[in-house]
Amino acid sequence: MAFGREKIELKTPEQIRLMRRAGLVVAEALAAAKAAARPGATTADLDGAAAAVIAQAGATPSFLGYYDYPATICVSVNEEVVHGIPGDRVLQPGDLVSIDCGAIVEGWHGDSALSLVLDDIDPADAALVEVTRKAMWDGIAALWGGDGLADRLNVVGDAVEDAVDGSGIGYGIVEEYVGHGIGSQMHLPPDVLNYRVRDRLLKLKPGMCLAIEPMITRGTIATETLDDDWTVITADGSRAAHWEHSVALFEDGLWVLTADDGGLAELGARGVPVAALD
Repeated sequence: MAFGREKIELKTPEQIRLMRRAGLVVAEALAAAKAAARPGATTADLDGAAAAVIAQAGATPSFLGYYDYPATICVSVNEEVVHGIPGDRVLQPGDLVSIDCGAIVEGWHGDSALSLVLDDIDPADAALVEVTRKAMWDGIAALWGGDGLADRLNVVGDAVEDAVDGSGIGYGIVEEYVGHGIGSQMHLPPDVLNYRVRDRLLKLKPGMCLAIEPMITRGTIATETLDDDWTVITADGSRAAHWEHSVALFEDGLWVLTADDGGLAELGARGVPVAALD
């Protein structure tokens, strides 16, 4: 089912349950990749750990082969914002590592990302990771308006920008790469902006599923793409963090499909009901 000029998918509860299955595979694969992320490991080691989980679950990687992308996950290090290709790069103490993963179960997608700092943690990098994580959860929570779904998609960008500004640090919110709809494909309309705009964006409706994914830098918002045609870096070499979850919208609450607890802890702390179908 679709509506509007952008052909927005509205999922049935049964379809969302399949997306939840995909989301839990992604959560487990990310956990395995995170556990493998240590000084001395290669970024390919992280890819192998995630690939093994997805294969064991009988799922399919969303990323592998997508526009000829050559790996199961994206591993972006330090100034790399997103779409870093795993390979023989050896991780070092103090590296800021962002891991992005997607999986498909019976044709339905899950997509999630996280960031972490390895050993010898620079407090400034740790703060960047935490602000980005908080901004993502604030953006997710904003989809709920208090007694029902919020009115329009603008609330996500408003909340992310407020969280970043509220840190009191001059972070940059990357604008070239944004969140998206998700469901029968990994990337679907609408675009989910991580910054405030004056235009009235899409009206929110039950059955929508959205990937909320802010990318925040310690410097410029300008980015460049490396010669591999995938890896996106900050133009000024500043470090970047990336967090993402896939979320389903219901009349009586939200369900974070790629979080083990469905979002209960983070959303509950923000007074947002979780409408799980588990």
